[in-house]
Amino acid sequence: MPKLKTHKGAKARIHITGTGKLMRRKRMSSHLRRKKPNKVTRKYAQKMLVDKSDVPRLRALLGIG
Repeated sequence: MPKLKTHKGAKARIHITGTGKLMRRKRMSSHLRRKKPNKVTRKYAQKMLVDKSDVPRLRALLGIG
């Protein structure tokens, strides 16, 4: 059986923590940024946990198992 390749789009967007949790960037962070308040743009710098329902699918894309 051939090796599984990681999905490069998922690899670029998803960060894996040391404990194995999946983190992602927030949406709407790069479009029309100068109109948004500084408080909002600071919030975009923080990463969020991936939703529980998406974790198995993303683990398969990343080849984590």
